[in-house]
Amino acid sequence: MPGLGHVRWTAAEAALRVTVRTATVQADGHLTTLLRVPTGSPLAEFFCVSHQGESPHGLARICIPRDLAPAGVLDDELSCPEAARRFAVLGPPPAAVRETVCARPPTPGESSTLRTNSVTPVLAITRVATDPTGRVVEAALLVFPGDRADAVFTTHHTSDERQTAG
Repeated sequence: MPGLGHVRWTAAEAALRVTVRTATVQADGHLTTLLRVPTGSPLAEFFCVSHQGESPHGLARICIPRDLAPAGVLDDELSCPEAARRFAVLGPPPAAVRETVCARPPTPGESSTLRTNSVTPVLAITRVATDPTGRVVEAALLVFPGDRADAVFTTHHTSDERQTAG
């Protein structure tokens, strides 16, 4: 599941049912490092669980600095498409996104939420998005059951079109 700030919905994803819980939390531990904020900084947290039919398809914990959350976005339970539409007001897409992918055993909470056993690996993706000034605008921790996920990577290269003044 992409971060809410970067959601693009397709017909293939229409079968997914997504629930989103929102909260304001304080940065601690790993989140302070990912978001480059001091311990205790207020964050807007979005915890999303997607289901395909009766099977959990994935989960995401998405955190952004609280001052970047649009007014009203933390006021109620949202469907993911509605959350994505609300997030569109944040402005332009991030200048850079770094994703780290690994396969690992699930935590007990992940195993319970995804209905997997403790020996089936999960595909874990940590995504950090920054704006043009280098400020981290989103940290997303995505987890998918290893036996129900595919990873597809597409790279678009841009040419350097700078011209020398002469």
